[in-house]
Amino acid sequence: MFNPNDFPKPGLIAVNGVTLEVFEAGNANGGKPIVLCHGWPEHAFSWRYQLAALANAGYHVIVPNQRGYGNSTRPAAVTAYDLDHLTGDLIALLDHYGYADATFIGHDWGAMVVWGLTLLHPTRVNKLINLSVPYMDRGTMPWLEFLEAILGSDSYFVHFNRQPGVADAIFAANTMQFLRNLYRKNVPPSEPQPGMALINLANAETPRGEPIMSDAELAIFVAAFEASGFSGGLNWYRNLDRNWQRLADVDPIIQQPALMIYGNHDSVQRSPNLPTFVPNVEVLDLDCGHWIQQEKPNETNQAILNWLKRHDSV
Repeated sequence: MFNPNDFPKPGLIAVNGVTLEVFEAGNANGGKPIVLCHGWPEHAFSWRYQLAALANAGYHVIVPNQRGYGNSTRPAAVTAYDLDHLTGDLIALLDHYGYADATFIGHDWGAMVVWGLTLLHPTRVNKLINLSVPYMDRGTMPWLEFLEAILGSDSYFVHFNRQPGVADAIFAANTMQFLRNLYRKNVPPSEPQPGMALINLANAETPRGEPIMSDAELAIFVAAFEASGFSGGLNWYRNLDRNWQRLADVDPIIQQPALMIYGNHDSVQRSPNLPTFVPNVEVLDLDCGHWIQQEKPNETNQAILNWLKRHDSV
């Protein structure tokens, strides 16, 4: 397990009208920037096992708490969390350091942001690695309508949009219990229960499966969300259709070299047409669930470093 005292102290950087809490390691301004983008409900600390490994390999590792998270700015307006704002923060972060482009790695919602960043600002991304969440092609139906049609109204994607504020309050009232119950592995299968699964999880007094982190590691996440609440991160979900509209006239093909890492036991669906939209993608499977880089840190690091070594030499 990781000693939280080994994680670097953050700096606060003003970018794009907000202030981001940013953790760094490695050779600053050394010409090999790599930006790690967390998901929901995560924190820059979710990359704790990757930060030193990448820095030791010669990279300048930049790990922001993105807007809505940790001690970064949490705007009140839902529209402040759309793809333009989220990707604009990352572009402004590159500008702050004086980098023309960088390699980006995303997990969960961070992966969705990295896919979107590459579509909207292709010259600023030289290659990308995404974990868990594959490229989501735009299709003809707005994403929220599409997800409601296939997953139903109890899907958390739909619930967060149709019942704003409800999940926010329940997660905030049960922060420790929710995060403890969420960050698990080897959870035995069970019959689906009525209602929204994540709210049920927040209300469950007994966790299932095994913890993926120590109490000291979990305490970092709990303290962060007790301070910030959950609405900032949930507002990312509330821009699904706005993002869908934004991408209407954008070239949907990503040409950069890409690595997609799936967890074999992840509930997130794989993309059958990933190579159509990301023709230079390699796909790798790890024997884990959703929290890939935290569940299998050594295997994740090895996969990332091996892939980067091959593509950096091109």
